[in-house]
Amino acid sequence: MSRLALVLLATGLFATSAGAASRALRLVPVAKFSSPVYATSAPGEPADLYVVEQAGRIMVLQNGTTRAAPFLDIRSIVKSGGEQGLLSVAFDPDYPANHQFYVDYTDRNGDTRVVRYRSNGSTSIPSSAKLLLFVKDFAVNHNGGQLQFGPDKLLYWGNGDGGGGGDPQHNGQSLARPFAKIMRTNVRVAKPFWRVVAYGLRNPWRFSFDRANGDLYIGDVGQDKWEEIDYLRHGAGIANFGWNRLEGRHPYDSSTQLLTRGPYRPPVAEYSHGQGCSVTGGYVYRGKAVPAAAGRYFYGDYCTGTIWSFQAAGGRARGLRQEPFKIEGLSSFGEDASGELYLMSANSGDLYRLAG
Repeated sequence: MSRLALVLLATGLFATSAGAASRALRLVPVAKFSSPVYATSAPGEPADLYVVEQAGRIMVLQNGTTRAAPFLDIRSIVKSGGEQGLLSVAFDPDYPANHQFYVDYTDRNGDTRVVRYRSNGSTSIPSSAKLLLFVKDFAVNHNGGQLQFGPDKLLYWGNGDGGGGGDPQHNGQSLARPFAKIMRTNVRVAKPFWRVVAYGLRNPWRFSFDRANGDLYIGDVGQDKWEEIDYLRHGAGIANFGWNRLEGRHPYDSSTQLLTRGPYRPPVAEYSHGQGCSVTGGYVYRGKAVPAAAGRYFYGDYCTGTIWSFQAAGGRARGLRQEPFKIEGLSSFGEDASGELYLMSANSGDLYRLAG
């Protein structure tokens, strides 16, 4: 047993074995795609799952069958590879009426763009593209890229510290630039203004809202030693998650001072690089098909494929356990309209559904 597991066991936060509930969980293969990096649903379409392919396509899985034609194909304007590419899609809460959706991608110059499109109800309309946000980048990594509508119907966007080892531009503890942050905006106004929700993030690779209470969970990729899951209770206000003064709960750069706009919040869970190398954030399971998973937050590691889950209580991770399956190249989790959980591999292209 690892030193981290022994510490968690001593505090009662770690299950010594998967247990009956965990052993009952399994993964069911659903479909195969080309380097999938995200999956989500569109309001008003309970039978559809939209799968983002890194190279620049969005495919639709409808009643278990993948449509032949892409919903969106912008491969000609996307720079893909490594941590760059088409990274996520978010559908407007009023999508059944306005057919608007938003994508985050790396353009051919390596810069980040958040763009709004419209569809005709089945496929995107290329001429409808409208730039919502442009960020001039200075490195090829730490692009974040998550888009998600929150319980307040505002659009949330995550971005990493911009790249380079150790946050060389000190973006983590700066509010002057749109790096190392999760921000939100009201897309219904003429000139959307982005406000900071959380900062001190090295590379938030997948964040999500618990659909039961609006709490925010963030998988933040570490530097050399620690990976972390951050947690922000719904309505708690702006938060500082510590990078690059801290990596996880541990000192990293003592020359950096923590900003005081919003309290510092330590990770709700972390793991060392003895157990993995790059966290992939997931979701709190709120579906009905797998009662043994109810209320548990699932996340994993890209390098080892290990999957863990826990329940948040009082701002702490309770009942942290390793699940009895792995996915090599775990690139993302996804959630369908019913709250069922999906996992995917960028390496193999496989999309799986959590089952009991």
